[in-house]
Amino acid sequence: MIHFVLGGARSGKSRFAEQLTLNIAQQQKLQPVYIATATVLDDEMSQRIAKHQQDRDEQWQLIECPLTLSEKLTQLAPNSIYLVDCLTLWLNNQLYNIEQTCNGYKQKQQQLQLAVDNLLFALASAEADIVLVSNEVGFGIVPLGETSRLFADYCGWLNQGVAALAQQVTLVTAGIPLKIKHED
Repeated sequence: MIHFVLGGARSGKSRFAEQLTLNIAQQQKLQPVYIATATVLDDEMSQRIAKHQQDRDEQWQLIECPLTLSEKLTQLAPNSIYLVDCLTLWLNNQLYNIEQTCNGYKQKQQQLQLAVDNLLFALASAEADIVLVSNEVGFGIVPLGETSRLFADYCGWLNQGVAALAQQVTLVTAGIPLKIKHED
């Protein structure tokens, strides 16, 4: 089962996804595993990560996976429930890596598309229960700058791809979850 949780910044999406994951773990007697994609780039991000860690109790197993999420998804055991938080940061890490290694807009697009395609393929073939979190960035204006637009475009396409694969999709806004897709 794939459950996709979307929302804006500070919408309550991570808190909702964590509680959902714990509920499933308890009901099905599964180990909850937190797959974190964040990387510490500055003091503020370090504080955000520390807050997320403080909010989780010791029952969570932690896997840090800022870049190799596709590979990790192919290795998931079916006796656990996995929370991936978040795809937006994973995509940001991919884009940052691509910016460092690729020349030209077309090459960046190709590499980013390959990363997204690999993630969607791995997710489609995963046999474990997975809850994925991502930011909905499509409600705002088209951002200024090539890199920002590239990020917004691929975040939208990634979210569409994950939503198509997911059996359940929930949009969280102002701390309130709204089911937008539910397949039994």
